[in-house]
Amino acid sequence: MGAHLVVMAAALVVTLMVTPIVRLVGRRLGIVAHPGGRHVHQGPIPRVGGVAIFAGFSAAVLVRLAGERVLGWAPALSGAGPLAYGVLAALALMFTVGLLDDVLDLRPGHKFLGQLVAAGLAYYAGARIDFIGDPIGGGLILLGVLSIPATLFWMAGFANVINLIDGLDGLAAGITAIAGVSLLLLAQQQNQMLAAVFAAALVGACLGFLRYNFHPASIFMGDSGALFLGFTLSCVALLGVMKSTAAITLVVPLLVIGVPVFDTFSAIVRRRRHGRPIQEADRGHIHHRLLGRGFDQRQTVLIIYVWSIALAVGGYAMRWTPAVYRVLTFVVLAVLSGLMAYWLGLFEAAHHEDE
Repeated sequence: MGAHLVVMAAALVVTLMVTPIVRLVGRRLGIVAHPGGRHVHQGPIPRVGGVAIFAGFSAAVLVRLAGERVLGWAPALSGAGPLAYGVLAALALMFTVGLLDDVLDLRPGHKFLGQLVAAGLAYYAGARIDFIGDPIGGGLILLGVLSIPATLFWMAGFANVINLIDGLDGLAAGITAIAGVSLLLLAQQQNQMLAAVFAAALVGACLGFLRYNFHPASIFMGDSGALFLGFTLSCVALLGVMKSTAAITLVVPLLVIGVPVFDTFSAIVRRRRHGRPIQEADRGHIHHRLLGRGFDQRQTVLIIYVWSIALAVGGYAMRWTPAVYRVLTFVVLAVLSGLMAYWLGLFEAAHHEDE
């Protein structure tokens, strides 16, 4: 675990150092988010913080590789060979897609195509869902050719739910850090070292970025950051938790990022119920509802952090506890989340971006 802490620290320090530079460049080039619509911030703020996150993550991976080659650390990266480098190439491509969207404002179809290409590259490298555990009869259900759409949907889904939750200062970075810690512990305990390295680098980069992104934020991560964070989480889950043959493994990563998943699900239901296009943006997300209840930005983000920690702990517990406690844990978390959704009115009509 000591090597993982070094990787995490490297990502944190580099992100701390690079973020002010990226912020300055973003401001000079005019790549900024303006207030209005769904945005609740005041004044133009640079929105290319994903560059700093990616730099911190990349530096941490290089530190790990140097440790393996020079200090004799366990060969997590060098031992994985084409799998490690293929996934890293896919992560770089997803970051590039997000950065192009931040700078050029890509059409939704072009952006989604880029996401699928990145996911396809990761699949080709070996990060894929080949099977799921049979929850009824035990054993495995081999997916065969269905492995391709299942993996692509999984990866693009993770990337986009983090992107959708990125609506308040520090929200997406904090949720990702919480999820990353949970996935790091699970990967470490299952001896999935490559997943653990990526998780440690991701957590460190998120923590470093939060120094500048927590309210009041002086920089936003943009799509380059949010898509990269979500996509990295999806790859960590596939390389770590999903390697297990237990039926529960499909549920664990979904619980770990349960808040953004729940937020996306409620948005789809809400828009369908009220005859709105699913892709149409509105002000009905969890953070908008909490702000509407009178909480300020910091309080809203901290509430969602606590909710995320509860789900992450629940996901971790479900992986290791007996079956009866797994069911009980899932029921408790589902009921609590349902009560939260009812209190916030997540399925009720919301103001839309153009209103």
